[in-house]
Amino acid sequence: MERAEAHEHQKMEELGQRFIHKSWLFHLADGNRTGDVRPPGAQVLMGEDPRLPPMPEQPTLIDFFKLRFSPNHQHLLQSARLARENGLPEHMILACLLHDVGVAAFIRSDHGYWGAQMIEPYVDEEVCWAVRMHQVIKFFPDEEAGYEYPQSYKVMFGEAYEPPAYVVAEYKRAREHKWYGSALAICMNDDYSFNPNLTVELEEFEDVIGRHFRQPKEGLGNDHSPSAHMWRTLRRPSNAL
Repeated sequence: MERAEAHEHQKMEELGQRFIHKSWLFHLADGNRTGDVRPPGAQVLMGEDPRLPPMPEQPTLIDFFKLRFSPNHQHLLQSARLARENGLPEHMILACLLHDVGVAAFIRSDHGYWGAQMIEPYVDEEVCWAVRMHQVIKFFPDEEAGYEYPQSYKVMFGEAYEPPAYVVAEYKRAREHKWYGSALAICMNDDYSFNPNLTVELEEFEDVIGRHFRQPKEGLGNDHSPSAHMWRTLRRPSNAL
């Protein structure tokens, strides 16, 4: 306990008197439309946040898993293992490993879309599409394929919940797409991967990541891809600008 308190004190000293500007989405998520006001003359945080684990200069996907993703990313690992046990090809195992990357690393709302945008430059087009569309497909059972509406959704949203119009419209388009089955496969390996008594190690999927995730040599966030800014934001979430 004393060591942890000393470590926290050291981090706060490194932060100094710099003011942390929270992004507006943080405030809105708290129902707050007043925001925060920087004290006159106060400096803001730009660059690495001393309160967070330091990142390598050329961070990899595995680095982000270990140093920035939510501790709840165990769900992603369990989903990927289930996909492997169910005989899915390796690129779909990767899709299951990354299907909720929006939730684990960025934004919950419309997580499929945000997650797909994050990984699009680095994965096959099919993987990206499946990650994006699993969010909407998950709301609609497919009896022929053996997919049922998730019991967890009944608990989370209520028995009478109906998806909004854009989700229904997206589902109708996705249902006719050549990769509908790929997104459905994510859903079928998703809702059964919340076992609190099971621990899956990320190292189990290093080979799949190495073969199917196009890791930029400059490091995620440094490669000037269309989504590099998202990885930089995840690395330095408290930057004022």
